[in-house]
Amino acid sequence: MNAAHLHLVLNHFPIIVPIIGVLIMITALIIKSEMLKKVAFGLFFLGALFTLPAFGTGEDAEEIIENLPGIEEKFIENHEEAAETFAYFSYGLGILSILGFWANWKENSFSNLLSFVVLLFAFVLLFFAKEVGTTGGEIRHPEIRKGFVLEEVN
Repeated sequence: MNAAHLHLVLNHFPIIVPIIGVLIMITALIIKSEMLKKVAFGLFFLGALFTLPAFGTGEDAEEIIENLPGIEEKFIENHEEAAETFAYFSYGLGILSILGFWANWKENSFSNLLSFVVLLFAFVLLFFAKEVGTTGGEIRHPEIRKGFVLEEVN
């Protein structure tokens, strides 16, 4: 397994785990479950942890694919910029989630408000997750690029 393969294996986790966390946090807030809130906080933190190796393998993956036929540098650069922004938001969500877990565990009065703040922050993260996923896909999949037109073969 080379670095590009490793990057492809790892890069889905920082996107998928927070999606599951959002669904669990919404459920927790609806049914007023403190345990589910803690699970959601844990998932958001886990997503931030997964961001470290996914982001860390990106440069090595770039070195492998940048000179392959059909690969355009502008798509790699777009993905790299999106990944950097996503990583900052993911780490921020991880830190907020630690605070949320602590407040929930200590039964602080602002715990419920913090749960809503974390959920809103997670929605912002999911916007950037969509951006980083799309830009990553565009590197090797021209069919998902904006303005793609299928040429008919006779």
